[in-house]
Amino acid sequence: MHPSPSKTPRRRLYTEAERARRDATKWTLVQGLLAPAQFVAFAVSVVLVLRFLWTGEGYLAATVSIIVKTGFLYVIMVTGAIWEKVVFGQYLFAPAFFWEDVFSFAVIALHSAYIWALYTGYLSPSELMFLALAAYATYVVNAGQFLWKLRLARLDAEAETVEENRTMAEVVA
Repeated sequence: MHPSPSKTPRRRLYTEAERARRDATKWTLVQGLLAPAQFVAFAVSVVLVLRFLWTGEGYLAATVSIIVKTGFLYVIMVTGAIWEKVVFGQYLFAPAFFWEDVFSFAVIALHSAYIWALYTGYLSPSELMFLALAAYATYVVNAGQFLWKLRLARLDAEAETVEENRTMAEVVA
């Protein structure tokens, strides 16, 4: 039997200074409130969009719900960029959240395409709803990316607690 290759420890999501800035800024709370609100708007909107596609009824409700969801997206993207600037020193594409930011632009592009198509009348109501569903699919992937990073941050915090406890035990011993 060969010994298993050693795992290279992954880079922590935040340095100590970044974590301190993250915990100190009001923008962390803002993001923490906006993210679930956007998810609720998304869930309601998906139901309304699917209802329209299945029954042909409720176009106005579905349209308003998509606009509301898109509004949440724009607000969370602007405030998220501010959060990133406070925590990492740059508005977007900080190494810790690079791919989340890249994919966020696809999410924004599809939601914005919906708004443009609605405004110009370029697509039929059903086509608009399918475009909204495509935008929502990218949103789900992007939300998953951010949830994964939240999990990594929690794992980092747990590992730090274990390290601190081990250090304290060594000092006491």
